[in-house]
Amino acid sequence: MISIFLIVERGLALRRGAVIPSRLIELQGVCNSQDEILSLRTIANKIHSPYGQLISCAIDHLHLPRDENMELLQTRARAEISKMERGIVVLEIITGVAPLLGLVGTIFGLITLFRGMGVEATAEQTALFSEGISIALKATLLGLVVAIPSLIGWSYFNRKVETLSIEMENLCDQFLRSQYPRAD
Repeated sequence: MISIFLIVERGLALRRGAVIPSRLIELQGVCNSQDEILSLRTIANKIHSPYGQLISCAIDHLHLPRDENMELLQTRARAEISKMERGIVVLEIITGVAPLLGLVGTIFGLITLFRGMGVEATAEQTALFSEGISIALKATLLGLVVAIPSLIGWSYFNRKVETLSIEMENLCDQFLRSQYPRAD
């Protein structure tokens, strides 16, 4: 249940539009005056997205030299990426633990199976034998049923966070280049 919840929650939270709203990209492209920059900052604060937080940080520090602003922005970006990665480590843990729990169940099933083995094949021993095989197979299946979607979610969301991070980095770099005149 935890795995399914995290997969759905991260799926909603890491949608491109939720992380990098297109409205901010549009406004960023036309920021030429102080009023437009303030308008971008106001909208970025209203939207509450990771990219909006980065743009707000960059705008708040435009009075600083470009290198200092970039350092502050990188620090803020690490914090935003950490928030985006929230819950993904739990999927990784579930991916590792679920097959092990399945293995524990398999061993329990085998213990039940061997307990039912004896010299004479009575109806009770046959029932214990069948029950042991059933427990072993069900436990293995359950471990894999939990681990496989968790592994898929973990891999997908790790890659998605990486892709969105690179895109935010490029957009922030474009914004800073447009706001600081180049010294030739």
